[in-house]
Amino acid sequence: MRHRNANRNLRRTSEQRLALLRNLATSLIEQGAIETTEAKAKELRPFVEKLVTKARTGTLHARRLAGRHVQKREAADKLFQELGPKFATRAGGYTRILKTGHRKGDGADMARIEFVDA
Repeated sequence: MRHRNANRNLRRTSEQRLALLRNLATSLIEQGAIETTEAKAKELRPFVEKLVTKARTGTLHARRLAGRHVQKREAADKLFQELGPKFATRAGGYTRILKTGHRKGDGADMARIEFVDA
C-alpha cells in the first residue's frame, strides 16, 4: 500500500532521486527549458517552484536554503538575480509542462518543462 506516499519513486533510491531533481533543476534554471520524461517533469515542477519562491524574497537565508539544491554558483545567481525579481508579483505557477510525444527508443511519454513569461 502507498498510503501517504505523495511522490513518484522514479525507480531510484531517495538519494539518487534527490540528486536527479537537483541536476534537472539546475539545468532548467540555466537553460530556461528542458525536455525530459513526463514523470520527471511532473516531479520537478514543485521542486523548482519552491526554489523560485525562495528566490523571490532574495534574503541571505533564502539563498543558503536554495544553495543546498542549486550548487552551481552561476545558476544560483541567475535564480536570485533574474528569476526571483521576474516572478516577484506572480502568486505561483512559474513553470509549464508541454507534452511532446513519445521517445523513439522505449516509447516513454516525453514533456518539455519551461518557465512561463511573467
